[in-house]
Amino acid sequence: MVKPNLRTKSIGTKVSEEEFVRLEQAAQKASKTLGEWCREVMLGSANGQPANGAGGTAGAEALMAEVVALRAILLNVLFKQANGERLTSEEMQRLIERADSDKFKKARERLEQTAHSKQS
Repeated sequence: MVKPNLRTKSIGTKVSEEEFVRLEQAAQKASKTLGEWCREVMLGSANGQPANGAGGTAGAEALMAEVVALRAILLNVLFKQANGERLTSEEMQRLIERADSDKFKKARERLEQTAHSKQS
């Protein structure tokens, strides 16, 4: 039988009254206790996830993926139009498929670049 990993260490910090209210609101929004929410956010940050709250990383990544895909499609369409070329429906479908195929990879790269530039 595997022994559960017991939490025996504690971390404490002081916050202002306004900060405490904001932290409590964020925890309530995530349907977690303040301690659970803080633990998830701290561990997420330690694991290299953007510090936007527990559960918020997936949402930010999905949104960034859609923006990246839309940008790729738009730039390709505008480039063709600027050169006086017409875009067939088959070409448009290929652009969409190509943008969708690697949008999450590109989104993660962009989010990581942003996180690294904030740390510098």
